[in-house]
Amino acid sequence: MGQYSKVETEGRLMIVTINRPEVYNALHPMANQELSDAFDEFAANPELWVAIITGAGDKAFCAGNDLKYHAELRARTGGRPQTPPKGFGGLTNRYDLDKPVIAAVNGVAMGGGFEIALAADIIIASDQARFALPEPKVGLAAGAGGMQRLPRQIPLKRAMGMMLTGRHVSAREGYELGFITAVVPHADLMREARSWAAQILECSPMSIRATKQVVMRSLDVPALELAARNLNYPAYVAMTTSEDTIEGPKAFAEKRKPDWKGR
Repeated sequence: MGQYSKVETEGRLMIVTINRPEVYNALHPMANQELSDAFDEFAANPELWVAIITGAGDKAFCAGNDLKYHAELRARTGGRPQTPPKGFGGLTNRYDLDKPVIAAVNGVAMGGGFEIALAADIIIASDQARFALPEPKVGLAAGAGGMQRLPRQIPLKRAMGMMLTGRHVSAREGYELGFITAVVPHADLMREARSWAAQILECSPMSIRATKQVVMRSLDVPALELAARNLNYPAYVAMTTSEDTIEGPKAFAEKRKPDWKGR
């Protein structure tokens, strides 16, 4: 357990909890570095296949940048807080992570907190969660990928409606807009997130990584035909030559659960 975060492992699953509930899990450079280190370990450890990120307490997933710390640093040194190379929460600049990440949003997800959730592959939200990119209200902008990810995940005019006003969006509206995968009662949040993780873990990790990599890289290919023809991505090629691609059909024929190796 770090000073600002908690990391647990349950078999192939890693659960990362942002642990600054006294400031609504807002992040400063030290907390960002801890989270970056945690996801470095997740990326590098072949025994870990899925991650969940959530926030401590019942009020906040992450309220974004710790503006009080930000202001005090500016007043004291004139400097600005530095974010790790892998981005806010150690995730928003992590474009090379092919393992799936689930955001279990247990409360407010504002600014950088919403950007962390948008950087995840699946968002499971408590019915008490609220989302916003309110940076313009404090003279800032959503510079940790929010301005790029949100309009790629929901219709442009709906995204602009959120970003140009900084307004708060409920979990239910977020689901209707399309950036949330599922909304559940607050008490059921982690149970639901674990359920989604378990369903992913029933699949071959080689197939999961291939799927994520092809989907994310194909988003940059404007023509569907060109995107569909090009499967020459490292994770997809690795899947086709893996032990898992032999084990899957074999287990199906033998009417048993596959024994995935992830290699």
